[in-house]
Amino acid sequence: MAAFVALSEKGLPFETLTRDLAAGQQFEPGYRSQSLTSRVPMLLDGDFALSESSAIIEYLEDAYPDTVRVLPADPKARARARQLQAWLRSDLLPLRDERSTETVFGRKPALPLGEAARKAADKLIAVAEAVAPADGGDLFGAWCVADAELALLLKRLTADELPPRLSAYAERQWQRPSLAAWRGRQAR
Repeated sequence: MAAFVALSEKGLPFETLTRDLAAGQQFEPGYRSQSLTSRVPMLLDGDFALSESSAIIEYLEDAYPDTVRVLPADPKARARARQLQAWLRSDLLPLRDERSTETVFGRKPALPLGEAARKAADKLIAVAEAVAPADGGDLFGAWCVADAELALLLKRLTADELPPRLSAYAERQWQRPSLAAWRGRQAR
């Protein structure tokens, strides 16, 4: 999601090719020869291949400096955004496992969370309450891709009780054109 949103926000032309992860297509020799980690997403920019969303986003910021920024310009705010992104991807695995994007889009039921996922959800809510501006605005003073990533994780809790401020924040982010375009692709 984050790489798609970053490319969309930057206005860079791109083509999306999907892989059936359940069928293991990311491990096929052709894909594996280009994706060091056999993970999705993978960006091909000419003869340069790169996987992992955070690496792709940082590459796009550096390689296309004359496009819209998707990370804060201020070094401290950018470091905080990267910190949040890394934490969202690494520390909430029980929640991510139990509430995948399949659940967000209604393709899987949102079952009650197990103990580890509930603890992860509680941590997510606590961190989101600490970083989301009280006025409902964007993180770090202006929109960045971390807003989209936080919103997606919060959307995994739509079947649970979510503080109204966080629910409103996630919904507002969800309406952003780049996220709406990504959601449209997921709804198919």
